[in-house]
Amino acid sequence: MSEPRVRSHRPAAAGATTPRGIAALITMAAALATPSLIAFTALALPPSPAAAQQPALSSNVLRYVAVDTPVVALTHVRVIDGTGAPARADQTLVIRAGTIAALGPASSVKVPPGADVMDLAGKSVIPGLVMMHEHLFYPTGPGVYGNTAESFTRLYLAGGVTTMRTTGDMNGYGDLAIARAIKDGLKPGPWIDATGPYLTGAGNRFEQMYTLKGAADAKRMVDFWADAGATSFKAYMNITRAELGAAVQEAHARGLKITGHLCSVTYREAADLGIDDLEHGFFVSTDFVEDKKSDQCPGQRAGMAALDRVDPAGPRFGALVDTLIAHHVAVTSTLTVFETFTPGRPQPPGLDVLDPILKQQFEKTYERIQQDTASIYPELFGKDMAMERRFARAGGLLLAGTDPTGYGGVIPGYSDQRQVELLVEAGLTPLEAIRICTLNGAIYLGRADRIGSLAVGKQADLVVIDGDPAVHISDMRNVEMVFRQGVGYDPRKLIASVRGEVGLF
Repeated sequence: MSEPRVRSHRPAAAGATTPRGIAALITMAAALATPSLIAFTALALPPSPAAAQQPALSSNVLRYVAVDTPVVALTHVRVIDGTGAPARADQTLVIRAGTIAALGPASSVKVPPGADVMDLAGKSVIPGLVMMHEHLFYPTGPGVYGNTAESFTRLYLAGGVTTMRTTGDMNGYGDLAIARAIKDGLKPGPWIDATGPYLTGAGNRFEQMYTLKGAADAKRMVDFWADAGATSFKAYMNITRAELGAAVQEAHARGLKITGHLCSVTYREAADLGIDDLEHGFFVSTDFVEDKKSDQCPGQRAGMAALDRVDPAGPRFGALVDTLIAHHVAVTSTLTVFETFTPGRPQPPGLDVLDPILKQQFEKTYERIQQDTASIYPELFGKDMAMERRFARAGGLLLAGTDPTGYGGVIPGYSDQRQVELLVEAGLTPLEAIRICTLNGAIYLGRADRIGSLAVGKQADLVVIDGDPAVHISDMRNVEMVFRQGVGYDPRKLIASVRGEVGLF
């Protein structure tokens, strides 16, 4: 019988492992821009990727692969399983044919003969991130968004994202095509829950979005894109209640879910209509705008100004939280994109991977934002953090994503790691934040039996981290390897393949 082949896992080279008018820009970005398990009604969603056999990987994928042996043993590693349970030291995790075959104390788990053994003493493993507000486009100019599917999918994977939802599509069939290519082993990237094009109504001012003509048109749109392969939908700022209700009803009839970045419809109204999820935390809620007219967006600024007058600990906000939880509505945190609009916040990580012109474009706007002494964002940023924390601690299903839109600078992979950090800054524990970015997303997608946490029998989607993010959440940036369906990818190679060109393809 062959003996296990043991090798110490070498950390990646320093600096190579971390994947990552103003008024008009702020308005545009706001427009685009937990731990508790609650009893969500399970809709018939697309089958888990683990239900199918791992396809043969193309040469275009294999160039980024570091480990592809059938049996791999990660020994002496710290396990953070994604459930919120305490980290477990000195564990052995065995991967066989893309699935976690064994997991337990290193002293008791037997390493199979012939396994590729990685000694991960001093390292941690967490579940692959399941991020719920991502995109495959990037702002290349005011109101213009370029298709960046090739570079973004590599960066997401490099940052530890193994499953993601594209929350709004500017690329037509592009998102669906790359989701299929990744599923078929032709391109590297996370498993993609591909959302159809935005569902928005009269008053839409984005040229890349279709404007609905009523409830029947909303139903037709959902049907068309569901037939084309979309696995979720997103309502947008100018949708009417009738259009949203028709879209929700048709999506649910097709076994699909629908989320929303709303303005014309309040969170309470959307909950009553059966929406499944609401985007951007509470930043874009218009529930507290006085004399709001039905089916009309009062403007994101008006919504934010009204929200700024609401006490996160008070009864008015508490009543909204109770309504959302009673209707089983999830909320997706996207603190990363709003951080870029908040004076006094640090520059986002990962800017060096951008095309130089796009990097310069972001930095100029960022510097102007730092000079905005009248900005509402410094106070509102902390207030939304408190609101998200209250929702999660009350039993709401808090999800997380990054929304790489706005005026730029929110870089896939890097920003996903930053989002976990910001949830901790919001007052959640590191273990709670990790759960929100892993298991909670899997619960929403109806795939918690296969992904989102580390347990025997689950798909081997996991991230190897140098350090202990259960203690130091900034260690989330120290990604050394990302396993998706049992195949280990090298983040250095993924990042190097797009460095200096992100935003172009």
